[in-house]
Amino acid sequence: MAKGYWVSVYRTISDPEKLAVYNKLARAAVQAGGGRVLVRGGRVVAYDAGIAGRTVLIEFDTFEQAVAARESEAYQEALVTLSDAVERDFRIVEGID
Repeated sequence: MAKGYWVSVYRTISDPEKLAVYNKLARAAVQAGGGRVLVRGGRVVAYDAGIAGRTVLIEFDTFEQAVAARESEAYQEALVTLSDAVERDFRIVEGID
């Protein structure tokens, strides 16, 4: 069964304090959903039309597990705290078996 991944690239961060609160709540929601953080920040080299901002990559055992974690009540609460603090590109992708 193919793994699922959350891929998030931050275009702008306008409120680091809100982001810090979100990070705490989101971390707990991700762990409860079975996610493992593979990348959080760090160095980025972007090519073509890529964004060289903060990047987060989270792995789940299945694509369905990744979607369920995103839709969980705990993660929805984390999103409320994030509100307008960032502009980001967030997607869930299916890995290769």
